[in-house]
Amino acid sequence: MLTLYSNIKHLIGIEEDAAQKKIVKGAEMKVLPMIEEAWLLTDGQFILDFGSMENLPDKPYDREENLRGASVLPVWVDSHTHLVFAHSREQEFVDRIHGLSYEEIAQRGGGILNSARKLNEADEGFLYDQAMARLEEGENLGTGAIEIKSGYGLNTQAEIKMLRVIRRIKETAGIPVKATFLGAHAYPLKFRENHQAYLDIIIQEMLPQIADEGLADYMDVFCEKGFFSAEETAQLLEASSKYGLKPKIHANQLYNSGGVQVGVKYDAISVDHLETMDDEEVACLQHSDTIATLLPGAAFFLAMHYQPARKLIDAGVAVALASDYNPGSCPGGNMNFLLTLACTQMRMTPEEAINACTLNGAAALELSHQMGSIARGKKASFIITKPISGPAYLPYAFGANLIERVVFAR
Repeated sequence: MLTLYSNIKHLIGIEEDAAQKKIVKGAEMKVLPMIEEAWLLTDGQFILDFGSMENLPDKPYDREENLRGASVLPVWVDSHTHLVFAHSREQEFVDRIHGLSYEEIAQRGGGILNSARKLNEADEGFLYDQAMARLEEGENLGTGAIEIKSGYGLNTQAEIKMLRVIRRIKETAGIPVKATFLGAHAYPLKFRENHQAYLDIIIQEMLPQIADEGLADYMDVFCEKGFFSAEETAQLLEASSKYGLKPKIHANQLYNSGGVQVGVKYDAISVDHLETMDDEEVACLQHSDTIATLLPGAAFFLAMHYQPARKLIDAGVAVALASDYNPGSCPGGNMNFLLTLACTQMRMTPEEAINACTLNGAAALELSHQMGSIARGKKASFIITKPISGPAYLPYAFGANLIERVVFAR
């Protein structure tokens, strides 16, 4: 059915050129093309055309929706989440209030290991229902494509269980979903003194079965002091490359871990977190095609310093924003709030923040050809806002729900 959306106040994030951009870097991120007083034509699955109300098409369409001054922009693409987990971890939230650090909680068997214990006890049906409820919540807040990681299993059976749940979500969600294998999220307690034994399980047991069942698109490693070293990360990436799993690295959340360098060396799609960066690491990204995916929601919730977005963008790096939705360090997937954190805490402009949540987020999931902008031939998935004065109002009015509804390509 052809639908014409008319009287759009701002049609935000458009691409007129048929040779669409796959990503924006550096100064390009400040440019957010839009049309004021616009229309948009879709067939329910793809964007067919758009333009100014001065040139409203007279060709046949099945129905018209008069948006009466609402604005339209692409759906958010959340390229880093841990959406499948068994239970919340609010006690650790209280522990941090009382002065314990993220590291101290992890060393006591909390954190990732806490979630792993709970997940091992849960069945697939329970995990699926919980994750789908979280996904629906994110969709209502404008998320139209998402990545979901394993990593709370930490043994072959449980990691496979998580990835099968993610596959079921892929099959039923109705929006694009990418799966990432993160068996290297933490060392189980019994392997803390014998890292190679756990690495061998990942390489010799988990990866072959994951590849055989086609359960993952990407391989992730938590490259961090106290977790997986740069050398261990490289060993895992060498192994996963044989199965066609592209790298996405947790890097530099707590320390200068070497995660950026190893990620770039192995052509990672993205390196994520990046709270702790120096000039060498910025330069490493500057001369690569690897995306810097920043997770300010985790920095906010853990009361950590924020990522150096301004330095990265000014160096010409492509920056994406993602939620890091997980039970320990960011129990929420509200991408709208990330716009505000990006602007107020990381000095990104509203245009940069929106590009980071749309086009660059899509690039971080290799979905730029179908998501991330309003362009002819891309998926007809977009956010319809309540009346706003312009794009800057989205991060400015952080306490308001500015989404009227979300349209998904079906």
